[in-house]
Amino acid sequence: MATQANPLDETLQDFQFPQREAAFFYGLFLRGHSADELRRDIAVPAPVLAKWDKETVREPRLRPLLERVVQYRQHVLAIFENLIVHDSAKQRLQ
Repeated sequence: MATQANPLDETLQDFQFPQREAAFFYGLFLRGHSADELRRDIAVPAPVLAKWDKETVREPRLRPLLERVVQYRQHVLAIFENLIVHDSAKQRLQ
């Protein structure tokens, strides 16, 4: 008998590889997308954070997951920034 996967577990597994998502955004950067636009796409906007905060008042169980989402996005953004800095340093050396 197969056990059914918990959707929360699957969601949390997605958070294990921020470098993959950062690499995806870095690939877009290399194809000419604006770094500032990509940063905005990666970050969780303040209005969304405010909405999530209100949601967690009604559904306190959501808070840990939403905090994890924000941490993950911050980690993706940090990796993306590092890739851009490394790329610009490499460009200067050439």
